[in-house]
Amino acid sequence: MEPHTGSYYAASAHAYPAFASLEGEVEADVAVIGGGFTGINAAIELADRGLRVVVLEANRIGWGASGRNGGQITGSLSGDVAMARQFRRTLGAQTENYIWNLRWRGHEIIRKRVARFGIDCDLKPGHLQAALKPAHVTDLKALAQEAEARGMGDEVRYVEGKALADLIEAPIYIGGVHNTRNMHVHSLNLVTGEAMAAQSLGVRIFEGSQVTGIRRGKRPVVTTAKGRVICDSVLLAGNAYHGLAQGRMRGVLFPASLGIIATEPLPEDVARAINPQDIAVYDNRFVLDYHRLSADRRLIFGGGTNYTGAETVDLAAELRPALERTYPRLKGVGIDYQWSGRAGIIANRIPHLGRIGPNIFFAEGYSGHGIATTHIVAEIMADAMTGTMGEFDVFDAVRRLRLPVGSWLTHQALALGMLYYKFRERMT
Repeated sequence: MEPHTGSYYAASAHAYPAFASLEGEVEADVAVIGGGFTGINAAIELADRGLRVVVLEANRIGWGASGRNGGQITGSLSGDVAMARQFRRTLGAQTENYIWNLRWRGHEIIRKRVARFGIDCDLKPGHLQAALKPAHVTDLKALAQEAEARGMGDEVRYVEGKALADLIEAPIYIGGVHNTRNMHVHSLNLVTGEAMAAQSLGVRIFEGSQVTGIRRGKRPVVTTAKGRVICDSVLLAGNAYHGLAQGRMRGVLFPASLGIIATEPLPEDVARAINPQDIAVYDNRFVLDYHRLSADRRLIFGGGTNYTGAETVDLAAELRPALERTYPRLKGVGIDYQWSGRAGIIANRIPHLGRIGPNIFFAEGYSGHGIATTHIVAEIMADAMTGTMGEFDVFDAVRRLRLPVGSWLTHQALALGMLYYKFRERMT
């Protein structure tokens, strides 16, 4: 079992009792493989429906992307255009309303879960989606107009000039959408708090319990090095970190490396100057930068998604120029933490939900927008595993692009695709 990565989140996380490794044989209604946001929240949903649930995590709870991300809970769906095209085949005239409501559904689930279980995770409202050039302004004004037309005019507004300067001291931005429904959070404290909540509902959680095999059948058997779970159904929820992809899962998800840094704590006057309303920010590029303040006034700054499959050696050196270009006041600031994580990328950016057998389900592929989306998907999967298939079928019917080539070639193809989008952005 590997410890958490050397991130700011791990260094500042609340202590929680370690869960034991699985030894021997246990029985359950559902075995969930993966102790991140999808797996833990699916366990909560299933336990609330009266099922006996076991969660198996190879390392620590939140060890993967759930405990390493930028901490932003937003209504961004990077695959919304593809969703509109694909979902129309099953949802028809309801498609646009369904997708719009999907944007905000995870927010409500998270707020209710935090309140219900008293999870201390620095959950705060406020977000800016920022424009760097006129083409972004056009898109963001249209987003704000749609939000107003759909009754969110008191929560979403387009800002520029002084209104923008009152939110952020970042001269590279020329406008943006200020959204008070979006939130940010200490993501590792959220997922570990949810794990403790799941345990309080009777879910049995095992850390250091890497799954080595799944025997299919009427009652699947999930094996680890020292134990096994006999169950009625299985949920694969490991996203970019498990090696259990089978059948329809193969060749759909492609891991990408995300890099994040955290500065030294900023003086209070500096933190107030650069981000006076303590909001989270990301820009409107296809390959974007994202940043926010932590509870102890560090700037958490991420960006530069790497699709080549290679790990970046010095993230601080790579990301410092972007940080200082965004916040000139922070030139030369000390950087205390740097870490990377793997996001599960889907070619059309629509989360990949499905089955590889009658009672073996999977959910993966949030393409860098996972905190809110995982909570929605957990609800959809729990519904499907208890017989309500409607939403699951919408995602399951999506046509997927698969790359039946070696891992190295796949990564190079994705990296070339990202270079194309970066070039296109510079030309518009």
